[in-house]
Amino acid sequence: MSQTNYLWNPAPVYSLPVRDSEARMPVKRIFCVGRNYHAHAVEMGRPVDKSSMSPFYFLKDASALVESGATVPYPAGTDNYHFEMELVVAIGKAGFRVDEKDADGMVFGYAAGLDMTRRDLQLVAREQGRPWDLGKNFEKSAVCTEIVPAAGLGVLESGAINLQVDGETKQTSDLSMLIWNIREIIADLSSFYHLEPGDLIYTGTPEGVGAVKPGNRITGHIDGVADVALTIGQPE
Repeated sequence: MSQTNYLWNPAPVYSLPVRDSEARMPVKRIFCVGRNYHAHAVEMGRPVDKSSMSPFYFLKDASALVESGATVPYPAGTDNYHFEMELVVAIGKAGFRVDEKDADGMVFGYAAGLDMTRRDLQLVAREQGRPWDLGKNFEKSAVCTEIVPAAGLGVLESGAINLQVDGETKQTSDLSMLIWNIREIIADLSSFYHLEPGDLIYTGTPEGVGAVKPGNRITGHIDGVADVALTIGQPE
């Protein structure tokens, strides 16, 4: 078999460890649900009425992935670098136009994640009606723990979620407070995309988001899932 001759080396396969396994999960895409807790939607000045609105999404490149415990440099172009603590759902089965009742079978596992955000750039883009990429989709902006297999956990419907900065609690809520739950998100997202094994879904953040600076240590916890950690380094 002939070997493809590339101009330069192809991008690496980005992956995450899996609890109690020597195999890693290759990550295909990172979908993020916007404004999926009522109190956070209010603090962002964009309340959500589920009866008349649908979920919306933005994407992060797989290359934005960074494993929990890392130190990342304070990113370029921002003076307002925010944390967002989130439950991450790892898809383990291909599916398109998935019914809510079949969503359970799509879930391979869960993780605790941080959707790091250049808030000033995001808000400028929002007010100008432009895409959020500069504010959301940048290097080392998708922090994630190991994947915890869903076997025995089922589809999570409740569980405490919280975040601390240097030991001070900033976010605290419960997964039961999600506006669109995991089954609803999978059903809706799969009506627009063919979901594939290795896709990650960051399901949204509770209220209490805020800025961090170099030297801060972020820690977060989701009951029954994992603990996430991140240290903010100096700018490059």
